[in-house]
Amino acid sequence: MPMIEVRGLRKAYGEKVVVDGVSFAVEEGEIFGILGPNGAGKTTTVECVEGLRTPDAGTVRVAGLDPVAHHADVTRILGVQLQESELQPKITVREALELYASFYERPADWRGLVERLGLEGQLGARFGKLSGGQKQRLFIALALVGDPRAVVLDELTTGLDPRARRDTWALIEDVRASGVTVLLVTHFMEEAQRLCDRIAVIDKGRIAALDTPDGLIGRATASKVISFAARTPLDPAELRALPQAAAVETRDGRTVVEGTDATVDAFVALLARRGVTAHQLRVADATLDDAFLDLTGADQP
Repeated sequence: MPMIEVRGLRKAYGEKVVVDGVSFAVEEGEIFGILGPNGAGKTTTVECVEGLRTPDAGTVRVAGLDPVAHHADVTRILGVQLQESELQPKITVREALELYASFYERPADWRGLVERLGLEGQLGARFGKLSGGQKQRLFIALALVGDPRAVVLDELTTGLDPRARRDTWALIEDVRASGVTVLLVTHFMEEAQRLCDRIAVIDKGRIAALDTPDGLIGRATASKVISFAARTPLDPAELRALPQAAAVETRDGRTVVEGTDATVDAFVALLARRGVTAHQLRVADATLDDAFLDLTGADQP
């Protein structure tokens, strides 16, 4: 039985259908990502998983339980870090952690979470005085303090600096290694590619694709990106005629050609025939960004 199972989920607000027939299953011990443009239905989907919203149609199960009908039982299984949260401004970090830990029979050791999340120096600080990044780290700790079997993390590292973001990624990898299932909503492509075993891309309320990160990248129109500068310009039409070339453009004075391995081989041969030296030549694999844009036709979420 999957830890989280969503089948035919539909949710509308008045005339606007936000989620339309979404289905996926998250296996136990998996890190499962959800990507999508703003307004695609990502947060509404996970709020149905959390039992915060009632689906109009379809089914949602967490460890076999309905999050709405069995909400109290699900809260003991599922930890949640919401996209937007608040606490009473005068409560201290220590008080919040102790309070949340008291809600559970067997809570996790919040002191270990505090150390991993870099909150040791803020234990006596009031919530209202914390920075945005410190609040975010506190909410991650509160999501994990119940020692849940699964956790939903919605925009996990928003507001964190690069160092704190990478430290948080390491924490989530440790959490998964301990057997906790993770449902991760993110707009950071590097984060999704680093952490997720599988990713569902939601666009306009529907699943546009569901695959591993490498599988999604393999669906990109261009699997290779060539970028270079040349003193002797090459004819753009000739570059576009290269085998399997998907796009040719100029970015910041550099020519960029998107294509495949066949495009790269033909490009190298073209340089040799023309006697052109390509300066700062780089050949890179396509990224999750490229796959996302192909699947949604949108900018990053």
